[in-house]
Amino acid sequence: MRKIPTLFVRDFSGDIPVMTSKVHPDCQWVIDGEGVATEKYGGYCCMLRGGFLYRRWSCKAGCIPADGWVPAQPEPTEQGDWPGWVLVDFKNSSDKWHFDALATLVANGIVLGDGTYELVGPRINGNPYGLTIHMLWRHGGDVLSSCPRSFTALMGWLRELPMEGVVWHHEDGRMAKLKRRDFGYEWPKIRGSQ
Repeated sequence: MRKIPTLFVRDFSGDIPVMTSKVHPDCQWVIDGEGVATEKYGGYCCMLRGGFLYRRWSCKAGCIPADGWVPAQPEPTEQGDWPGWVLVDFKNSSDKWHFDALATLVANGIVLGDGTYELVGPRINGNPYGLTIHMLWRHGGDVLSSCPRSFTALMGWLRELPMEGVVWHHEDGRMAKLKRRDFGYEWPKIRGSQ
């Protein structure tokens, strides 16, 4: 999965990045009404391919890729990071929640197809979904049919909804994202907060 551009351009000139209403040049298609809006999940990005589970691992600028690293795009980003994947390793303690989610799938006879998923559950990012087990949720699975597309409407809409953000999927494979945090809103959303 390529690095997904943010729908609007951020201004990094100050101490804290500020979201502007200027549309990212690669994302005008969203404003033009193209693509489908889906919920952006707040967990760890994973990929199932050929029966193997991979976790997201970006090769930071100047670093050497990890053994078995699979690039997610042909070249590094403008910032020098190169998104990719490494095979989940049952001997690696940092991968234990990935295996917990796989065990749940196997125990329930669920077989997932190749694609990208989000690892969510009680030990992931503060468990904003209140889950009691670890799970893999397919990206693009929850369509947001009422999602607006203008800067002002999105700012108000995201403020009220208890979700991390939105990912738009174009039929040609392009994607764009927008998160609550892009507007300075807290995530996970705490009851009674912004």
